[in-house]
Amino acid sequence: MTKYTLIFTALITILLSGCSNHNAKPTNAKAIQDVQVFVADNSDEKITPTTIEEGFISVGMDVPGNNNMNKPFSQRFGNTHYKVYNLAMYQDPKSSLKLVKKYPKFGALIPLTMSIWSDGKTMNISTLTLDGMARATGISVDDPDLVAYSKKIHAALKAAMPNGSFKKLNYNVAPRDQTLATDFVFDIDLDGANPIDWKEDTESEYEAEMEPLGFLFPNFTNLQEELFDDADYHKYDFYDTYSICKFDVIYPVSKLHPEAGAWAPCSFYFYKIKGENKVHMGWLSVENWITSLDIQDKESIEPLREAQGMIEDILNDMLK
Repeated sequence: MTKYTLIFTALITILLSGCSNHNAKPTNAKAIQDVQVFVADNSDEKITPTTIEEGFISVGMDVPGNNNMNKPFSQRFGNTHYKVYNLAMYQDPKSSLKLVKKYPKFGALIPLTMSIWSDGKTMNISTLTLDGMARATGISVDDPDLVAYSKKIHAALKAAMPNGSFKKLNYNVAPRDQTLATDFVFDIDLDGANPIDWKEDTESEYEAEMEPLGFLFPNFTNLQEELFDDADYHKYDFYDTYSICKFDVIYPVSKLHPEAGAWAPCSFYFYKIKGENKVHMGWLSVENWITSLDIQDKESIEPLREAQGMIEDILNDMLK
Protein backbone atom coordinates (compact mmCIF):
# COMPACT_ATOMS: atom_id res chain seq x y z
CA MET A 1 0.00 0.00 0.00
CA THR A 2 1.11 3.57 -0.66
CA LYS A 3 2.98 5.25 2.17
CA TYR A 4 1.07 7.91 4.08
CA THR A 5 1.12 9.74 7.38
CA LEU A 6 -1.85 9.49 9.73
CA ILE A 7 -3.39 12.51 11.39
CA PHE A 8 -5.98 10.99 13.71
CA THR A 9 -8.58 13.52 14.80
CA ALA A 10 -11.32 11.33 16.20
CA LEU A 11 -13.30 13.51 18.54
CA ILE A 12 -12.92 11.29 21.59
CA THR A 13 -12.92 14.20 24.05
CA ILE A 14 -16.27 15.29 22.67
CA LEU A 15 -17.62 11.78 23.10
CA LEU A 16 -16.52 11.64 26.71
CA SER A 17 -17.91 15.06 27.54
CA GLY A 18 -21.18 13.96 26.00
CA CYS A 19 -21.30 10.93 28.28
CA SER A 20 -20.59 12.95 31.41
CA ASN A 21 -23.60 15.18 30.74
CA HIS A 22 -25.96 12.32 29.94
CA ASN A 23 -28.18 12.78 32.99
CA ALA A 24 -28.26 16.58 32.86
CA LYS A 25 -31.70 18.12 32.47
CA PRO A 26 -32.34 20.05 29.27
CA THR A 27 -32.40 23.78 29.80
CA ASN A 28 -35.28 24.33 27.38
CA ALA A 29 -38.83 23.98 28.65
CA LYS A 30 -39.76 21.56 25.89
CA ALA A 31 -37.29 18.72 25.39
CA ILE A 32 -35.84 18.75 21.88
CA GLN A 33 -35.80 15.27 20.38
CA ASP A 34 -33.28 13.84 17.91
CA VAL A 35 -35.51 10.91 16.97
CA GLN A 36 -39.17 10.84 15.98
CA VAL A 37 -41.54 7.87 15.90
CA PHE A 38 -44.46 7.87 13.47
CA VAL A 39 -47.14 5.36 14.48
CA ALA A 40 -50.37 4.08 12.91
CA ASP A 41 -52.99 1.49 13.76
CA ASN A 42 -52.25 -1.72 11.88
CA SER A 43 -54.70 -4.19 13.36
CA ASP A 44 -55.67 -5.23 9.81
CA GLU A 45 -51.94 -5.70 8.98
CA LYS A 46 -52.29 -3.86 5.67
CA ILE A 47 -49.26 -1.71 6.41
CA THR A 48 -46.05 -3.61 5.70
CA PRO A 49 -42.39 -2.67 5.23
CA THR A 50 -43.04 -2.98 1.50
CA THR A 51 -45.97 -0.53 1.49
CA ILE A 52 -43.88 1.86 3.61
CA GLU A 53 -41.07 1.66 1.08
CA GLU A 54 -43.57 2.39 -1.69
CA GLY A 55 -44.78 5.45 0.23
CA PHE A 56 -41.26 6.83 0.47
CA ILE A 57 -40.60 6.21 -3.22
CA SER A 58 -43.87 7.96 -4.12
CA VAL A 59 -42.50 11.31 -2.86
CA GLY A 60 -39.17 10.96 -4.67
CA MET A 61 -37.08 9.13 -2.10
CA ASP A 62 -34.62 6.37 -2.97
CA VAL A 63 -34.78 3.27 -0.74
CA PRO A 64 -31.59 1.28 -1.44
CA GLY A 65 -32.23 -1.23 1.33
CA ASN A 66 -35.18 -2.50 3.39
CA ASN A 67 -33.97 -5.47 5.41
CA ASN A 68 -36.06 -7.90 7.43
CA MET A 69 -34.00 -8.26 10.59
CA ASN A 70 -36.22 -10.90 12.17
CA LYS A 71 -34.89 -13.58 9.83
CA PRO A 72 -31.20 -13.23 10.80
CA PHE A 73 -32.16 -12.52 14.43
CA SER A 74 -34.11 -15.77 14.59
CA GLN A 75 -31.33 -17.74 12.91
CA ARG A 76 -28.54 -16.25 14.99
CA PHE A 77 -30.17 -15.71 18.39
CA GLY A 78 -33.10 -18.10 18.35
CA ASN A 79 -35.81 -15.50 18.88
CA THR A 80 -37.06 -12.04 17.90
CA HIS A 81 -38.47 -9.10 19.83
CA TYR A 82 -41.22 -7.91 17.46
CA LYS A 83 -43.61 -9.36 14.91
CA VAL A 84 -41.97 -7.08 12.34
CA TYR A 85 -38.57 -5.43 12.61
CA ASN A 86 -36.90 -3.96 9.54
CA LEU A 87 -33.95 -1.64 9.10
CA ALA A 88 -34.22 0.46 5.96
CA MET A 89 -32.07 3.07 4.24
CA TYR A 90 -33.47 6.03 2.33
CA GLN A 91 -32.47 9.37 0.90
CA ASP A 92 -33.69 12.24 -1.21
CA PRO A 93 -31.04 12.61 -3.94
CA LYS A 94 -31.63 16.34 -4.52
CA SER A 95 -31.45 17.19 -0.82
CA SER A 96 -28.40 14.98 -0.29
CA LEU A 97 -26.57 16.67 -3.16
CA LYS A 98 -27.32 20.19 -1.92
CA LEU A 99 -26.25 19.42 1.63
CA VAL A 100 -23.09 17.45 0.93
CA LYS A 101 -21.89 20.17 -1.47
CA LYS A 102 -22.10 22.69 1.38
CA TYR A 103 -21.15 20.32 4.19
CA PRO A 104 -18.91 17.43 3.07
CA LYS A 105 -19.44 15.52 6.31
CA PHE A 106 -23.15 15.26 5.61
CA GLY A 107 -22.07 12.00 3.98
CA ALA A 108 -22.52 10.52 7.44
CA LEU A 109 -26.26 10.74 6.69
CA ILE A 110 -26.16 9.42 3.13
CA PRO A 111 -28.26 7.41 3.20
CA LEU A 112 -30.47 8.16 6.18
CA THR A 113 -31.88 5.18 8.06
CA MET A 114 -35.10 4.12 9.75
CA SER A 115 -36.43 1.22 11.75
CA ILE A 116 -39.86 -0.23 11.02
CA TRP A 117 -41.47 -2.37 13.69
CA SER A 118 -44.81 -3.80 14.73
CA ASP A 119 -46.25 -5.64 17.70
CA GLY A 120 -49.16 -6.79 15.53
CA LYS A 121 -51.43 -3.91 16.51
CA THR A 122 -49.51 -0.81 15.43
CA MET A 123 -46.82 -0.06 12.86
CA ASN A 124 -43.99 2.28 13.87
CA ILE A 125 -41.33 4.11 11.87
CA SER A 126 -38.42 5.90 13.53
CA THR A 127 -36.41 8.56 11.70
CA LEU A 128 -34.19 11.47 12.70
CA THR A 129 -35.80 14.82 13.39
CA LEU A 130 -34.61 18.10 11.96
CA ASP A 131 -32.83 18.73 15.27
CA GLY A 132 -31.29 15.27 15.17
CA MET A 133 -29.87 15.75 11.70
CA ALA A 134 -28.57 19.19 12.64
CA ARG A 135 -26.90 18.04 15.84
CA ALA A 136 -25.39 14.95 14.24
CA THR A 137 -23.74 16.87 11.39
CA GLY A 138 -23.09 20.24 13.00
CA ILE A 139 -25.33 21.97 10.45
CA SER A 140 -27.53 24.85 11.60
CA VAL A 141 -31.09 23.83 12.36
CA ASP A 142 -32.11 26.86 10.28
CA ASP A 143 -30.29 25.77 7.12
CA PRO A 144 -32.99 25.96 4.42
CA ASP A 145 -31.87 22.78 2.65
CA LEU A 146 -31.86 20.81 5.88
CA VAL A 147 -35.30 22.19 6.79
CA ALA A 148 -36.57 21.20 3.33
CA TYR A 149 -35.15 17.70 3.77
CA SER A 150 -36.91 17.33 7.11
CA LYS A 151 -40.21 18.36 5.50
CA LYS A 152 -39.63 15.80 2.73
CA ILE A 153 -39.19 13.10 5.39
CA HIS A 154 -42.50 14.15 6.98
CA ALA A 155 -44.17 13.92 3.57
CA ALA A 156 -42.72 10.43 3.07
CA LEU A 157 -43.98 9.26 6.46
CA LYS A 158 -47.46 10.60 5.71
CA ALA A 159 -47.45 8.93 2.29
CA ALA A 160 -46.37 5.65 3.87
CA MET A 161 -48.98 5.74 6.65
CA PRO A 162 -51.72 8.32 5.85
CA ASN A 163 -53.52 7.70 9.14
CA GLY A 164 -50.34 7.91 11.22
CA SER A 165 -49.23 10.48 13.76
CA PHE A 166 -46.09 11.30 15.70
CA LYS A 167 -45.74 9.64 19.07
CA LYS A 168 -44.92 11.98 21.94
CA LEU A 169 -41.36 11.39 23.10
CA ASN A 170 -39.61 13.01 26.02
CA TYR A 171 -36.10 11.61 26.07
CA ASN A 172 -33.53 13.49 28.08
CA VAL A 173 -31.29 14.38 25.12
CA ALA A 174 -27.85 15.68 26.02
CA PRO A 175 -25.71 17.48 25.05
CA ARG A 176 -27.28 19.69 22.42
CA ASP A 177 -24.04 21.40 21.37
CA GLN A 178 -22.04 18.34 20.31
CA THR A 179 -21.90 16.63 16.91
CA LEU A 180 -20.53 13.43 18.47
CA ALA A 181 -18.68 12.58 15.27
CA THR A 182 -15.60 10.46 14.73
CA ASP A 183 -13.34 11.79 12.00
CA PHE A 184 -10.07 10.40 10.64
CA VAL A 185 -7.97 12.77 8.51
CA PHE A 186 -4.64 11.62 7.13
CA ASP A 187 -2.00 12.74 4.67
CA ILE A 188 -1.40 10.57 1.63
CA ASP A 189 1.48 10.47 -0.86
CA LEU A 190 0.22 8.66 -3.94
CA ASP A 191 3.62 8.88 -5.64
CA GLY A 192 1.94 9.03 -9.04
CA ALA A 193 -0.62 6.31 -8.33
CA ASN A 194 -4.25 6.70 -9.39
CA PRO A 195 -6.41 7.88 -6.43
CA ILE A 196 -9.18 5.47 -7.44
CA ASP A 197 -6.78 2.51 -7.35
CA TRP A 198 -5.58 3.59 -3.91
CA LYS A 199 -9.18 3.96 -2.73
CA GLU A 200 -10.16 0.51 -3.94
CA ASP A 201 -7.14 -1.10 -2.30
CA THR A 202 -7.87 0.67 0.99
CA GLU A 203 -11.56 -0.24 0.92
CA SER A 204 -10.74 -3.88 0.19
CA GLU A 205 -8.34 -3.99 3.13
CA TYR A 206 -10.90 -2.31 5.37
CA GLU A 207 -13.62 -4.79 4.44
CA ALA A 208 -11.23 -7.71 4.93
CA GLU A 209 -10.48 -6.51 8.46
CA MET A 210 -14.10 -5.78 9.37
CA GLU A 211 -15.97 -8.81 8.03
CA PRO A 212 -14.29 -11.46 10.27
CA LEU A 213 -15.43 -9.39 13.28
CA GLY A 214 -19.06 -9.70 12.23
CA PHE A 215 -19.52 -6.34 10.51
CA LEU A 216 -21.75 -6.27 7.45
CA PHE A 217 -22.03 -3.73 4.62
CA PRO A 218 -25.69 -3.62 3.52
CA ASN A 219 -25.22 -0.62 1.25
CA PHE A 220 -22.50 1.19 -0.69
CA THR A 221 -22.93 4.58 -2.35
CA ASN A 222 -20.52 6.07 -4.86
CA LEU A 223 -21.58 9.71 -4.60
CA GLN A 224 -19.56 10.71 -7.65
CA GLU A 225 -21.50 8.32 -9.86
CA GLU A 226 -24.89 8.51 -8.15
CA LEU A 227 -25.12 12.23 -7.29
CA PHE A 228 -22.23 14.35 -8.55
CA ASP A 229 -21.84 13.37 -12.21
CA ASP A 230 -25.40 14.31 -13.17
CA ALA A 231 -24.88 17.69 -11.49
CA ASP A 232 -21.55 18.21 -13.29
CA TYR A 233 -19.87 18.50 -9.88
CA HIS A 234 -16.27 17.31 -9.81
CA LYS A 235 -14.72 18.53 -6.57
CA TYR A 236 -13.60 15.07 -5.42
CA ASP A 237 -11.27 12.37 -6.69
CA PHE A 238 -13.68 10.05 -4.90
CA TYR A 239 -16.47 10.21 -2.34
CA ASP A 240 -17.99 6.95 -1.11
CA THR A 241 -20.22 6.04 1.80
CA TYR A 242 -20.70 2.64 3.41
CA SER A 243 -23.59 1.44 5.52
CA ILE A 244 -22.22 -0.66 8.39
CA CYS A 245 -24.10 -2.90 10.80
CA LYS A 246 -23.43 -5.71 13.25
CA PHE A 247 -26.11 -8.15 14.40
CA ASP A 248 -24.53 -8.47 17.84
CA VAL A 249 -25.10 -4.74 18.31
CA ILE A 250 -28.53 -4.02 16.86
CA TYR A 251 -30.17 -7.16 18.30
CA PRO A 252 -29.75 -6.30 22.02
CA VAL A 253 -30.29 -2.58 21.43
CA SER A 254 -33.52 -3.11 19.48
CA LYS A 255 -35.05 -5.11 22.32
CA LEU A 256 -35.56 -2.03 24.49
CA HIS A 257 -34.89 0.70 21.92
CA PRO A 258 -36.44 -0.29 18.57
CA GLU A 259 -36.29 3.35 17.46
CA ALA A 260 -32.47 3.12 17.42
CA GLY A 261 -32.81 2.22 13.75
CA ALA A 262 -32.96 5.95 13.07
CA TRP A 263 -29.18 5.70 13.57
CA ALA A 264 -28.56 2.26 12.08
CA PRO A 265 -26.97 1.04 9.92
CA CYS A 266 -24.25 3.65 10.43
CA SER A 267 -23.01 5.50 7.35
CA PHE A 268 -19.24 5.75 6.98
CA TYR A 269 -17.93 8.42 4.58
CA PHE A 270 -14.62 8.27 2.73
CA TYR A 271 -13.51 11.10 0.46
CA LYS A 272 -10.57 12.93 -1.12
CA ILE A 273 -10.75 16.45 -2.55
CA LYS A 274 -8.94 16.99 -5.84
CA GLY A 275 -5.58 18.72 -5.47
CA GLU A 276 -5.26 17.88 -1.77
CA ASN A 277 -3.04 15.25 -0.19
CA LYS A 278 -5.53 14.42 2.56
CA VAL A 279 -8.19 11.75 2.83
CA HIS A 280 -11.16 12.00 5.18
CA MET A 281 -12.99 9.11 6.85
CA GLY A 282 -15.67 9.35 9.49
CA TRP A 283 -19.02 8.36 10.91
CA LEU A 284 -21.44 9.35 13.65
CA SER A 285 -20.47 7.93 17.02
CA VAL A 286 -22.66 5.47 18.88
CA GLU A 287 -22.87 8.14 21.57
CA ASN A 288 -25.55 9.68 19.36
CA TRP A 289 -27.66 6.58 19.96
CA ILE A 290 -27.00 6.66 23.69
CA THR A 291 -27.60 10.35 24.30
CA SER A 292 -30.55 10.82 21.94
CA LEU A 293 -32.50 7.83 23.28
CA ASP A 294 -31.41 8.19 26.92
CA ILE A 295 -30.01 4.66 26.83
CA GLN A 296 -28.80 3.59 30.24
CA ASP A 297 -29.00 -0.22 30.23
CA LYS A 298 -25.69 -2.07 30.15
CA GLU A 299 -27.05 -4.66 27.72
CA SER A 300 -27.35 -1.98 25.02
CA ILE A 301 -24.43 0.31 25.83
CA GLU A 302 -21.65 -2.28 26.01
CA PRO A 303 -22.03 -3.71 22.47
CA LEU A 304 -22.41 -0.22 21.02
CA ARG A 305 -19.16 1.06 22.50
CA GLU A 306 -17.36 -2.21 21.82
CA ALA A 307 -18.24 -1.97 18.12
CA GLN A 308 -17.11 1.65 17.97
CA GLY A 309 -13.79 0.69 19.54
CA MET A 310 -13.29 -2.12 17.02
CA ILE A 311 -13.75 0.22 14.08
CA GLU A 312 -11.35 2.79 15.51
CA ASP A 313 -8.72 0.11 16.26
CA ILE A 314 -8.91 -1.27 12.73
CA LEU A 315 -8.46 2.16 11.16
CA ASN A 316 -5.61 3.01 13.51
CA ASP A 317 -3.83 -0.22 12.60
CA MET A 318 -4.43 0.21 8.88
CA LEU A 319 -3.29 3.81 8.78
CA LYS A 320 -0.12 3.67 10.84
